[in-house]
Amino acid sequence: MPTITTPNTGIELFYEDHGDPAHETILLIMGLGAQMTLWPDELVAALVGHGFRVIRYDNRDIGLSQKFEGAKAPSPAWQVIRKKIGWPAKVPYKLEAMADDAVGLMTALEIGKAHVVGASMGGMIAQLVGINHPERLLSLTSIMSTTGNGSLPMADKSAMEALVAPLKSLDEEDLVAHGLNIARNIGSPGYPPDPERARERTLKSVRRSVYPPGLPRQLAAIIDDGCRRSRLASVTAPTLVLHGEGDPLVKLEGGQDTAKHIPGAKLVTIPGWGHDLPPELIELLAGHVAEHARSVSVRAREPA
Repeated sequence: MPTITTPNTGIELFYEDHGDPAHETILLIMGLGAQMTLWPDELVAALVGHGFRVIRYDNRDIGLSQKFEGAKAPSPAWQVIRKKIGWPAKVPYKLEAMADDAVGLMTALEIGKAHVVGASMGGMIAQLVGINHPERLLSLTSIMSTTGNGSLPMADKSAMEALVAPLKSLDEEDLVAHGLNIARNIGSPGYPPDPERARERTLKSVRRSVYPPGLPRQLAAIIDDGCRRSRLASVTAPTLVLHGEGDPLVKLEGGQDTAKHIPGAKLVTIPGWGHDLPPELIELLAGHVAEHARSVSVRAREPA
């Protein structure tokens, strides 16, 4: 089983390594409560086909990576209230520690620099890699993510309710129904999923791993990190921001705000795209990520 312990944070992470190790690396970081397999195999294959080594991994507290058994997360409402009055809540771990995990994985795999690509919470983690570890980035791509600015438009009620809804039980059918409900409520309005394919993918995910306690702890880390606007001004890595114009969970304004506060960032928005990675957009998204990474590599080779 491909697990590795990060030398800096001491966390055991499960990962997959695809493509030629001699090629430049794209490191994929997934979002809140999501296993690395939410990065579609087709997207990984497309990026490998573009000439990159591609690594995806389970964040701490999810999938097959190390869990924080017994650690208590404050309720989101109480945490927000305390933050507003300047009394930070105690959280099991920081979002910055999750960024340190990503860098630690690179170190353990002897990767000096990588093109770091994050989706949703993974985009926030990628941003923090750019803020705290600029020397480890070739480029940064923030997908369907945000700055943490509290004044931005909130998620659609149905999307947030589906994401944080309590599980009816741990029976397989209830878990699949729960996953499909999330997918329906956060998915792309322009690219509705094929029901059979969606059920097959959700069932596969459920059978790989189910760990409900991880989500509230990861959510606590997001809330604790707060607004990154001022910190994003220090990002020096060439940055691409990808966002769906129909995203019901992290509104388009989140992507726009991210691009606005990272110097020189390029923003690409896609009509009909929500908070998922539909098969119809795989080639387009892989093309954007690969083109961005290649443009950075070309510029680095040009004489001063």
